[in-house]
Amino acid sequence: MKEIELLEAAKHTSPNPVSLICTRTPAAVTNLGTVSWWTYLGLEPATIGFAMMKPSYSGEMTRKNKEVILVIPGEPLARHVMECGSTTGRDIDKARRFGIELMSVPGTDIEIPVHSVVAIHCSLREFVDVGDHNFYICDVKRVLADDSERALFAWKGYAKIAPATMA
Repeated sequence: MKEIELLEAAKHTSPNPVSLICTRTPAAVTNLGTVSWWTYLGLEPATIGFAMMKPSYSGEMTRKNKEVILVIPGEPLARHVMECGSTTGRDIDKARRFGIELMSVPGTDIEIPVHSVVAIHCSLREFVDVGDHNFYICDVKRVLADDSERALFAWKGYAKIAPATMA
């Protein structure tokens, strides 16, 4: 074995999960931020966690509003997932810019992409400084799923976004 950087490990652990963090902006627009570092933390109470770089607008909106929806995007969103992560919602409406159709979710004013496999609606419990990222610990309020959609994953260190296939 040879020593590598942590980010290089993503190439060796493909596929990696990829998701969108949906938040509400002060202008009442749903912002979509790409995140790949998320995990289930507990079942009782139902808890998830995700990491975002400190300057992230999605992270800022999560901290401000204390509400977020983590979405596993469906295959039709493959070309837009990285676009959502390489632009900021401070300046643009990403859904409008990239032609992502949104739908409402009962119990919240945050919308999600129509092509979503799973949507995990959460309230922010706390966030922790972990260096160049913040780690958000969230209590799950409700989980929705659409079995007709195929989930996306990041391949080869996030060089490609595509569904996984069963061997």
